[in-house]
Amino acid sequence: MLIAILIFDVLLVAWSLHLMQEAFNTQEFSLMLAGTLVAMSAAAMLVVYFLMGSYFGYLTQMAQSPSYLY
Repeated sequence: MLIAILIFDVLLVAWSLHLMQEAFNTQEFSLMLAGTLVAMSAAAMLVVYFLMGSYFGYLTQMAQSPSYLY
């Protein structure tokens, strides 16, 4: 699952770079904005993935520890 998310994230970054290059070539602000938003969504997706991974690791650790029952 990690590999698929990383591949998708790399594709999002590549798409955002393509949009920004096209925006630079055509001097169009909307494409630059779109590229920036795509890059920000790729970064946010990685942040959420790692936060959720840490959270699920914490839940797994708590489930294995009998001390939370008392």
